[in-house]
Amino acid sequence: MALELVDKLGRRLTYVRISVTDRCNFRCRYCMPAQGVEWIPHDRIMRYEEIELLVGILTELGVKKIRLTGGEPFVRKGIPQFLRTLRRLFPELELAVTTNASLLANYIDNIKDLNINLNISLDTLDPDKFKDITRIGNLDDVLKGISMWSGLGLPFKINTVLIKGFNEDEIRPLAEFARKMGGVLRFIEFMPLDRSVWSQDSFIPASSIEDLIFSSGDWKELKNKTTDTDGPARYFVDLKTGQKIGVIAAVSHHFCETCNRLRITASGELKNCLFASGGVDLLSPLRTGDLDEVKHRILLASWDKPENWKKQISGDRHMSQIGG
Repeated sequence: MALELVDKLGRRLTYVRISVTDRCNFRCRYCMPAQGVEWIPHDRIMRYEEIELLVGILTELGVKKIRLTGGEPFVRKGIPQFLRTLRRLFPELELAVTTNASLLANYIDNIKDLNINLNISLDTLDPDKFKDITRIGNLDDVLKGISMWSGLGLPFKINTVLIKGFNEDEIRPLAEFARKMGGVLRFIEFMPLDRSVWSQDSFIPASSIEDLIFSSGDWKELKNKTTDTDGPARYFVDLKTGQKIGVIAAVSHHFCETCNRLRITASGELKNCLFASGGVDLLSPLRTGDLDEVKHRILLASWDKPENWKKQISGDRHMSQIGG
């Protein structure tokens, strides 16, 4: 009988997010500081062949979906070729990437045939506000990438973190943009990962988000999830246009009881909860070739997955280090 990743509460863990780099070409205010970022030394970042071994072990343990994150995945040299390798080695795997799309236009021709689920982070359509929240980003580059991906008819989602006083006035423009591009828009509650940037004053609860979006129009909630790798979003569809919008209540109505995911940082640290203060070292046994020990550590960490997040904000780890 094949081993599966199941925790002590009986939750089956079928979805793993793997960070391929902590580097990013943006400096988004809720993700990392403007200066003084302590990057992971290059020799402590998992090599592509180590990630391949890791994905092989995870699929043996019943994982069905792997999402590559960062930092920004496309700043790492060779990422298109690596995605192609993963697709060749694991043709049945649900393969996904989270990106800011600023470099996407450069790589579309190399990845467009790989059946990749793309999530694109976009918090504003205003160039000045975009420059403010990303500090160094160029909105035109992002919009170009989205337009080119959309033009090929490839599916994607847009993830928007709503922050009071910054972008709550852009809910409808973002929804209209997503509709025109043919993407699914998801609004996400601002999560308290870093005490220095999060405050209750900047938080918009999902209930308020839903009121703002669905107060007009003919919307219906989609109740049924299609697969066990579907995320925690509640989805609504406009019965007139067919547009689909999701809301992720990661704070006000956390989804811990149905959480099916693990995270692995770029340095090979397995975290069984986004808010976990520590993690399990997978890099050391990977580098000594002890794959049985890697599997053993994954199984133990999975079994010990906490019942729920304890709302503990460490303040010393940024999202780019954890894996977005």
